[in-house]
Amino acid sequence: MPAPRRPKAIPDRAPNPFKPGAPPPPRIRIQDPTPAVDGGAWPAKRCVGDVVRVEADIFRDGHEVLKAVVRHRRVGARKWSEAPLERFDRHLGGDRWAGEFTVEGQGRHEFTIQAWVDFWGSWRDELTRKAAFGQDDLSGELSEGEVLLRGAAEQANGPAKQLIDRALKTLSEPKAPQEAKVDAALGEELDAAVEACQSRLEGTTHAPNLEIEVDRVLARFGSWYELFPRSFGGFTGVAKQIPTLKELGFDVLYLPPIHPIGEKNRKGRNNALLATKKDPGSPWAIGHHAHGGHDAIHPDLGTLADFDAMVAAAKAHDIEIALDFAIQCSADHPWLTEHPEWFHHRPDGTLKYAENPPKKYQDIYNVNWNCDDWQGLWSALLDILKYWVGRGVTVFRVDNPHTKPLGFWEWAIAEVRKDDPDVIFLAEAFTRRKIMQALAKLGFNQSYTYFTWKNTAWELREYVAELAHGPEADYFRPNFFANTPDILTDYLQHGGPAGFAIRAVLAATLSPTYGIYSGFEHFEGTAREPNSEEYLNSEKYESWKRDLDGPLLPFIARLNHARRAHPCLQRLDNVSFLGTESDALLAYAKRTGDDCIIVVANVDPHHPQEGTVIVPFESGLPPSFTVEDLLSDPTHPAVYDWRLGRNFVRLDPAHQVAHVFVVRAA
Repeated sequence: MPAPRRPKAIPDRAPNPFKPGAPPPPRIRIQDPTPAVDGGAWPAKRCVGDVVRVEADIFRDGHEVLKAVVRHRRVGARKWSEAPLERFDRHLGGDRWAGEFTVEGQGRHEFTIQAWVDFWGSWRDELTRKAAFGQDDLSGELSEGEVLLRGAAEQANGPAKQLIDRALKTLSEPKAPQEAKVDAALGEELDAAVEACQSRLEGTTHAPNLEIEVDRVLARFGSWYELFPRSFGGFTGVAKQIPTLKELGFDVLYLPPIHPIGEKNRKGRNNALLATKKDPGSPWAIGHHAHGGHDAIHPDLGTLADFDAMVAAAKAHDIEIALDFAIQCSADHPWLTEHPEWFHHRPDGTLKYAENPPKKYQDIYNVNWNCDDWQGLWSALLDILKYWVGRGVTVFRVDNPHTKPLGFWEWAIAEVRKDDPDVIFLAEAFTRRKIMQALAKLGFNQSYTYFTWKNTAWELREYVAELAHGPEADYFRPNFFANTPDILTDYLQHGGPAGFAIRAVLAATLSPTYGIYSGFEHFEGTAREPNSEEYLNSEKYESWKRDLDGPLLPFIARLNHARRAHPCLQRLDNVSFLGTESDALLAYAKRTGDDCIIVVANVDPHHPQEGTVIVPFESGLPPSFTVEDLLSDPTHPAVYDWRLGRNFVRLDPAHQVAHVFVVRAA
């Protein structure tokens, strides 16, 4: 079994300059390149078609003019492509350079930065300044130019060589006036000709190469819908809902575990310790002695043929199936008898059920990651992932990955994606920030976030700004699920229908990827008990009869259609927050090219709020413009006149919780 990849060691010191035969240390320094996750230990993340902005500090002692490029290619390719780097902070000293290139094709890409001394440019700059100062005798400087031009002429051909030869003839003509020689040397066409053919002297290349993992666009942008198949009539019933899901604008259909459910210690209604014969149990209690484990399906949901038909129906409508991958077993799982060594045993021989205090999961057991046959366990789990990929599953929502070894995920994800790079892994890890970041770095394509508990305007501004513009932006892709079967926030419990609508707008327009669980569109907000985030009569322990008929679905469809129609809503790194002069109004703009959306949301679900939204003058928008609300009736859209500066907004949650404005021409 291959060992997990380890982060690269990055040298931070120059080699011994006095080693016999060693060249002198490079005079050009290339420092702090980006994107570089943990200094290059992990690849940055991008999607096919993304523009990668590269920056670095590049400098040299002295006053020589430098040139620099970013060189990039797919890992394993022989040929490098190049894009120029230019200084962009001259007011700060001119040492920060930037450029960009576009990544095409999935897989691992690499890039590096190369810089060199532009001796022709340095000489030309010196000559320009001295001529402007009025220096009388420039013969020495012009003789240096002759040498540079002769070297360039040896490398040039065609029209460029003819241009260089003419200039060289003028500079070498003893009787030519100094003014004519200077004019010939400083010609713009000559500069371009020499630049195209001069050698890269004193060249320095950053090492090691930095890497970028390029995924398909669904890793960054998509709308998810979660449902329990048993509540929709099994796989056949779910397949019938797929055309409607497509009309609603969803891209991913996420299914909680579809495997057989254990009978021993089965949980009853509302997580009761004793189940009745009618209680179906929790889908996360995976495994049945007669029906199988993680590679089987619950017989009540249908057959494998029914599952395949559902997957095919989804594919026909450009919807992808996401399957829950939960590494835990019921007391009836076949592994407990086939591989008892894979589980924790107390000294008295009994098994310890799973716990996450204060929560207790008497119906499941965790595997023993430290068992002697850990390699067999890892291989079996990888086989399960590959089995479902072979049946058309392209997305996995991984249950509690932070409670499993990080090395396992690094290895397993790489093994799956080596053969099937389209597969996407979502980390359901509501845990400490550093662990969530580590999971994203080692290979998870998307991650759950703290968005669920960020409800005030200032909390959302702070958190989203960190995700969009902080270091995490290079590797951590957020999935803003507005609710889950496990999480019913206080905001939804007490916010009423307006609370659900507000959270839908925020999730769908702040993050390019978001999701809802099927109780959301029905405004299901009753908790099992005070101070609990558990649903009363949770669908985790019951079979419901559901349909896609929730009253909030038309509203969600408008959001999804806006997301698909406007590229600016398909990114996170373009969000900029606007001043509102109201603590209850949250306003932000997203812009990609000429496509610009302005969102204004009232985060107070109980009271009307009003105030001004301030569009800054540096926004790039014209002094005055019109905005059209995409949440209004499309047959009679609401249109308003806006301008740079202050714009009045009033939002009454009883009628309208937010504006999603598309900026139109003035």
